Amino acid sequence: MARLVLEQLSDFGDFTGGEDVLRLTSHENTNSLSNVRLSPEGRHVHVIFREPQVGLVTLDKFERPHLVQNQKKLDLRSTRAVPIVDVLYLDHRDSSRDTAAVAVVYENGKAEFWKFQECKAGWHLLQSSDLCNSPRATVVSVCAWSNLLIWCEERPPSESTPALSSTRNKLRYCVCRRDFEVSEGAVSLGGVKIALHNNPKFTVVSSGEFVHLLPDLKGKPPMTVSKCFLSWSPLQDSFTVGTTCKSTPLKKLSAQESDLKRLLTDCLGYLSTLEPPEIYDFSPTACGGLLLLLSTGWVCLLQKDGMLRQVYKLAGNCLVTRGTHTSLCMYQDVIAVVIGQNLHLIDVNCGRELEKITLKNEGVLYVNCAERCAPHLLLETGLFVVVNRETDSRDCGSKRKPSCLSAVESNHPEALLVEAVFEEACKYYQQRSLSSTQLTVDTLKKGGRFQAPISLASILRNYLSTGLRQKGTEPSQNGGVGCTAGQDKLMVSLESELKALVSLEEVKGSLVRGNTKEVEAVCESLVEKEVARLLSVSELDREALLYLNSLFSIFPCQLWRAAQAALQLHHNGDGSLSSRAPPEVWKTVLSPATTPSTPTCLSLTNGGPKHNYSLKGDHSTNYKHTQSTSPAALPVFELLCHSVFSFQPSWLPRFLELAQQQQGSAGLGLSLASSSWGFSSGRGGEGGENNVPLYKRALCVLSSLTPDRDGCQDLEVELLLVSGRPNAILQALRILMAKQQWEWVTQVAQKFCKQSPLLNKEIFTTLLYEVIQHRDLDPYLDLLWALCPEDLTVTTILNLTPTAAS
Repeated sequence: MARLVLEQLSDFGDFTGGEDVLRLTSHENTNSLSNVRLSPEGRHVHVIFREPQVGLVTLDKFERPHLVQNQKKLDLRSTRAVPIVDVLYLDHRDSSRDTAAVAVVYENGKAEFWKFQECKAGWHLLQSSDLCNSPRATVVSVCAWSNLLIWCEERPPSESTPALSSTRNKLRYCVCRRDFEVSEGAVSLGGVKIALHNNPKFTVVSSGEFVHLLPDLKGKPPMTVSKCFLSWSPLQDSFTVGTTCKSTPLKKLSAQESDLKRLLTDCLGYLSTLEPPEIYDFSPTACGGLLLLLSTGWVCLLQKDGMLRQVYKLAGNCLVTRGTHTSLCMYQDVIAVVIGQNLHLIDVNCGRELEKITLKNEGVLYVNCAERCAPHLLLETGLFVVVNRETDSRDCGSKRKPSCLSAVESNHPEALLVEAVFEEACKYYQQRSLSSTQLTVDTLKKGGRFQAPISLASILRNYLSTGLRQKGTEPSQNGGVGCTAGQDKLMVSLESELKALVSLEEVKGSLVRGNTKEVEAVCESLVEKEVARLLSVSELDREALLYLNSLFSIFPCQLWRAAQAALQLHHNGDGSLSSRAPPEVWKTVLSPATTPSTPTCLSLTNGGPKHNYSLKGDHSTNYKHTQSTSPAALPVFELLCHSVFSFQPSWLPRFLELAQQQQGSAGLGLSLASSSWGFSSGRGGEGGENNVPLYKRALCVLSSLTPDRDGCQDLEVELLLVSGRPNAILQALRILMAKQQWEWVTQVAQKFCKQSPLLNKEIFTTLLYEVIQHRDLDPYLDLLWALCPEDLTVTTILNLTPTAAS
């Protein structure tokens, strides 16, 4: 079986000044490995000495050593007795294989720019400059980003100002930037600009298009401020605030505000409640992210979108303590971590440990720009690279080489979804386990007993890799099993689910990264799609109905617009509504609740049901509801009536009229009567429990939304009249007569007396009773006699009169 092992590249014998590397082991230089810097092409090693004597040692590898055999080699050495903050490797216009440029930055704000030229036997000092404006400033950290030098400096208070409090004292730092350009023989510097002030001591780290500002816990900053870190994008001119105990960023802000105290004003209360783990070590990645080693033992990846993803947790006997030597680095899709004298190689896609290599002594990881996919290591005995023993090759195309990670941060759904599979499987197995032992994701990955999540993760990776290939991107090789014939069949059956998972991750990412307007647009689109999907289902189960109700509670405005789109509602010029939705959608809309025990005369107010209201005045409209202890879920029709009343109350009668037309034209009444949908009714004789008239359902919603009946009686009358049912029309007349709206009474009488002789007689008799009771209808007597049925004789009318009078 192939294994990953170390292979030596150099013992420093091919480096001029190689004997100086022995000073790394000197007991006089504590923590010296963290002070070693290697150039991107691996040809220059710079060792910074901080104590007991400051200094700088350079090791160089010449491509053509014969050029310097007869001339003295020129070394880059410290020219000042001042501590060195860092050595930065700079990009410049005339860079080539034989040239390099560095900036040596000192604590007192001085900077020296050096250039290496092999043809001139080594390093030459181009320029010395003052980085800081203030001569009293102290540089505490520095990095190079594109054509900018960015540093954090301490500015002591002026002698004229009073002594500051301890908290104010710790916020005396600022982050500055300065343009630079290295040419053939000189360096041009722009003016100093302040990017952030009133901040604690920050370590500035350049990575891709971001500069990360990490709290320096050694400086004991104010506790609240030390609980967060910032990611600054000079291109987008924005700050992102994050913390090590949350996977999502706290907020994103414009960099136009440079006062840290103002930036974090609305976060301080929240931050004070958190206890995030400390950052023990860090390393920039190629795509703008940041590797973090936390005090909890977790190796995390801060992605360029601000998401913090846990990748790997060190075993209990490898947990880091402050002072332990650590080094970490990312090589496309492999993370290398050195803890003491152990090198761990981890697959970033699934968090699996690929190999653990024991080192003879402590080492420093670095990236060689010529072999970015292979982990490189500097030890006291030389430079090493991780290779595959089976192929005995450092070729990136080797069989077991770590796969290309250039797309991991830009296509993060792959890694996130694979991790989500194991997390869900972990919950699933834990719920069904009889053991009290806590099941972890690592157990699932390494135990070998749980094949389902492993297989699904493999399918997921293969599916996403196929998608990358179709986009012209090289797929990630994760060392997993390829798609067999069985997996091909399974892939086909899971295609829709896989697409949904990927789409879900994309939506989650857009919600995290978007501003307020973008988030609202995403929510609007999601609700519209979900409503359209639910209404196209032939028969909603209870869970789907509860889900639709929850959407209305959370997104009422969006659901109203989504319902209009799904039903294709159009408000005509005459006030009526029309719909072009297919009959299948209307069947779902007009179906009652899934169970007879579900109360339907309920409304949702912020997700909660309100009280029932029983209609009075006519026994034909009284019906009772079975009480249920289960959560109330409005059926779709009631839910839409609720929405219509909330946003367009005048449309409610027209919506009822449209629903009745759709029910009649599509023959939905028959299908509903024979379906399994239930609706509790007090009158078994009117269509049975499963066929309560739509107007009663609409009235029930109306009464539940307006406890004050007088406030909605006009709307109630319109609903009763739209129904076209004789009993409902008579009830509407009684309501109008009780309110003494005689003009409306006569209009209703004229309109509906033509509907049937029986209804004509009932309306005439009702009006006759009113004429006997008072004189309010005297102006309408001519109309009353015009409505008299032809089969009524004078004798019949006279016989009715004493009955009414009594």
